[in-house]
Amino acid sequence: MKLIFATNNQHKVNEIQAAIGQHLEVIPLNQAGIDIDIPEPHDTLEANASEKSHTIHQLTGMSCFSEDTGLEVEALNGEPGVKSARYAGEDKAFEKNIEKLMTKLGNAENRRARFRTVISLIWEGKEWLFEGICEGEITQEQSGAGGFGYDPVFKPIGSDRTFAEMSMAEKNEYSHRKKAAEKLVLFLQNHVITTR
Repeated sequence: MKLIFATNNQHKVNEIQAAIGQHLEVIPLNQAGIDIDIPEPHDTLEANASEKSHTIHQLTGMSCFSEDTGLEVEALNGEPGVKSARYAGEDKAFEKNIEKLMTKLGNAENRRARFRTVISLIWEGKEWLFEGICEGEITQEQSGAGGFGYDPVFKPIGSDRTFAEMSMAEKNEYSHRKKAAEKLVLFLQNHVITTR
């Protein structure tokens, strides 16, 4: 079974595929022959995820899903949030994003933060939303060379290492994206796989 994922970010594809396992094959946009940059104009993760999945469904008529993820830092009133990828500009340069985040946070004692992922699935014309949250904190300095995005400065609760210091399997023990993907898989198992 194949399902189009409305992204060309191979890191995200790998994470979702690892979370989903072999139940179905996740196909990114480029493999589905779709070459568009879908805008993310909304001020919530839910609306952006929905925009992306509906765009792909209208283009292909096929079942598909998308996700939007934000890093929400308590001391910054939830920033960067929905603007996480473009926090320091439209070029989506995460080195600059991290630099801006660390500058704004400064020496703040409250470094609590969370990653939140919202998945929008359109299955046979109907939309379903799934959420995954990972609570943690922003470290004082970057550490680790793995992962992507804000992973070098995010340490999940229960670990003494950042996401960037973890293997994919270790990260999946905490991952917001995995938690959302597990809800997606559970839905597919209950509503789709069992009825085929």
